[in-house]
Amino acid sequence: MTVCMLLLSIVALTAAVPVPRALTRATWPEREPVVALWVWQCLVATVLLCCLTALSLGTAAVFGTVRAQLFAPAPPSVTEAYDLSAAPAWAAALTLLLACGAAWTTAMLARETVEARRRRGMARAHLRERAPDLPAGLGSARGPLLVLVLEDEYPDAWWMPGSPAQLIVTTGALHRLTDHQLDAVLTHERGHARARHDWLLHLSTALATGFPRIPLFAHFCDQTHRLVELAADDTASRRCGHLTTALALIELNQHRGVLSCASTHRLLGERVDRLLQPPPRLGRRDRALTTTLAALIPLLPVLITFAPGLTALA
Repeated sequence: MTVCMLLLSIVALTAAVPVPRALTRATWPEREPVVALWVWQCLVATVLLCCLTALSLGTAAVFGTVRAQLFAPAPPSVTEAYDLSAAPAWAAALTLLLACGAAWTTAMLARETVEARRRRGMARAHLRERAPDLPAGLGSARGPLLVLVLEDEYPDAWWMPGSPAQLIVTTGALHRLTDHQLDAVLTHERGHARARHDWLLHLSTALATGFPRIPLFAHFCDQTHRLVELAADDTASRRCGHLTTALALIELNQHRGVLSCASTHRLLGERVDRLLQPPPRLGRRDRALTTTLAALIPLLPVLITFAPGLTALA
């Protein structure tokens, strides 16, 4: 058991500190944002699985009733292989720390869920004020992605997650954009909706809020907000073309001054540059290899946890 917890700690620390820092310095995620999002999710899953399995082993070592329930179906040789009765004092301290971390993570996720629902409710209420002729069933009906046009000279378009998800576009955007540019904007927002990027954003925000000093969660939050936009840009550019999508972004945002050199909105300028000079994508083999390797990483804590039992059975 001691060896398992040490190995789980090493894997968790490696996935939480040096790997995210190396990934943020890499250039390939800009070429394949969808694959990069998958890699980040796998890293987070690895750390969470390491903590969960270590917590299970530590709890079983500290509390005999938990050990009896956890290893009830297993033969005696498997229980002896884990040597849970000889747990050192640091294992109890680590178990307590992991239990507090699990409770805090659950609280942060619950808080983010409640806050997201509250913000969405306020946004829909504000939407009804601006468009009082909306049907009474809005927000409860289920169906295809709705498009709502608001009377507003301010050019804007955005996606409102929920049930049903909605695309909102103002008349100012309709007047400023050409038909192809409007199609690019709507395709971009539909890309967010289909990929359920709101779930990723809520998860990354909750983890970064709860554990701001852990590099993995801080970088996961920053990179998720960036990569979901790049992924949606790619969805729009594949349908409408890179130039049309870039021009649509410029038309929607130039009045805000976010494309100026003094602007702090660097992401939008990077997105436009990326669309005007699209980087070459990774080869199909490289994409498949990266996706497969990332999917295998979360299996490490599972293998480490079950290795003593499997060895005893063999």
